[in-house]
Amino acid sequence: MQISLTKRNIDLETEPLDVERLQQDDKWIENYLIWRHDVVDDTLKMIDESFQWRKEYTVNDLTESVIPKWLFESGSLFLHGYDKEGYKLFWFRVKHHIRDPKQQLEKKKLVAFWLEHYAKRDHGKPLTVVFDMSETGISHIDLDFVRFIVNCFTDYYPNFLTKIVIFEMPWIMNAAFKIVKGWLGPDAISMLKFTNKSDVQEYISGEYLPPHMGGTDSFKYSYPPLVDDDFQTPLCENGPITSEDEHESKEEIDADTKETGELNETQNLNQKKMNSVEQISKSEETDKTEIKPKNAKKALTTFKGSLLHISPAEELYFGSKETGEKKCLIVLTNVTKNVVAFKVRTTAPEKYRVKPSNSSCEPGTSLDIIVSLHGGFAASLQDRFLIMAAEMDQPSAAGVPELTQFWKEVPRTKVMEHRLRCHVVESSKPFSLTLKENAFNIPAKTNEDLHIQLTHLLQINKRLQEQIDRCLWFQQLSIVLSLLSVTVVAFCFYLMYTQRS
Repeated sequence: MQISLTKRNIDLETEPLDVERLQQDDKWIENYLIWRHDVVDDTLKMIDESFQWRKEYTVNDLTESVIPKWLFESGSLFLHGYDKEGYKLFWFRVKHHIRDPKQQLEKKKLVAFWLEHYAKRDHGKPLTVVFDMSETGISHIDLDFVRFIVNCFTDYYPNFLTKIVIFEMPWIMNAAFKIVKGWLGPDAISMLKFTNKSDVQEYISGEYLPPHMGGTDSFKYSYPPLVDDDFQTPLCENGPITSEDEHESKEEIDADTKETGELNETQNLNQKKMNSVEQISKSEETDKTEIKPKNAKKALTTFKGSLLHISPAEELYFGSKETGEKKCLIVLTNVTKNVVAFKVRTTAPEKYRVKPSNSSCEPGTSLDIIVSLHGGFAASLQDRFLIMAAEMDQPSAAGVPELTQFWKEVPRTKVMEHRLRCHVVESSKPFSLTLKENAFNIPAKTNEDLHIQLTHLLQINKRLQEQIDRCLWFQQLSIVLSLLSVTVVAFCFYLMYTQRS
């Protein structure tokens, strides 16, 4: 209701692309409303100011070619790594920034470029900003630039900031950051995290911290190309697995096959028993399809891209070491009239096997990709997967040599990209997004079993309600008795006082 009201009240002379996005992207409007506590008037004012800012800085036209190359090469601003909650890190290496009013506009456009680049790529998932202030001095203090970065999050990119991690702030800047707190406002002050080498890993794990911050990340910024998530090819390709992984993989496949066969045999026996009791006849074809239940392909959400529909849309669900879930399913559906080549890459190639990771999908068909954890590794919130897809001219599926040549020649502008992040399930597993028990399991509980469980829960709830009612009754009785006791004592004191007088 509020989103519709907000859209109807927006009438701005602004960029057509922003107006179009405003009408189509409910999540964008929702973020404005959340950031302004669902107050429509404040939300409208924020959208107005945001759109005027976007027009002033030509945000929709900011591309890599528009920004001066030396700004990228300086390495003062870039995206790299994730914090412990799985949020992307936006680094500001303050020592590489020198205050210069003549260059201020271009530097501000660089900030806008990175924020817009990430917002479009990861659909508005929030960021964690890291101010690395090690080896900085008075020449690096630029309050105007810091205020611009802060205002980007408070005024122009709503609900886009999780925290600001400030590393080793020099004492000379204490007064300056008291001013920054005033800019953030009361709601965002709690997002400031002042850290040093001893406690920065409370927010960012060592694998994404450089050595001077006490971490082990060997990442060295360089340009070109534009810094990305460092996606790499996973362990398992389409062909046979080689080297030391081969023997282990064969054992895993044999074990999975054996386990699947046992489950299928048990399932067939159970099915026969059910048929004999319920006298339900099923065809042989139906029995075969029951081996792989529908749940294995259903996903909670679907990303609808121009070339492929991808399920799930945003997250792959893995179990923790305790729950033991190590496999996930990605379903790709080709929505074009041509063959679509795809490949899957990951930020943690040593952890995962992906099969197939480099193949093609026929027009109008769906294809399953199995993602499995390798060895004793556990999934992490920081792990990411990149699915790349592009249309091919040939009428039928391509082999590995053709695909290799195709990816060398295809223009980047014709490649569809979609990113998936990992979600670690601590206790219960989400419906239909994992494979180990869903893809080869006996059908779920019957309606009768669910009814019995529901009845049992209702009975427990009724008993709890009765106990609460009894407790309330005793509480009320205790209050009444206490009041009577106080009244009797007061009356006794009154009698004693009147007798003495």
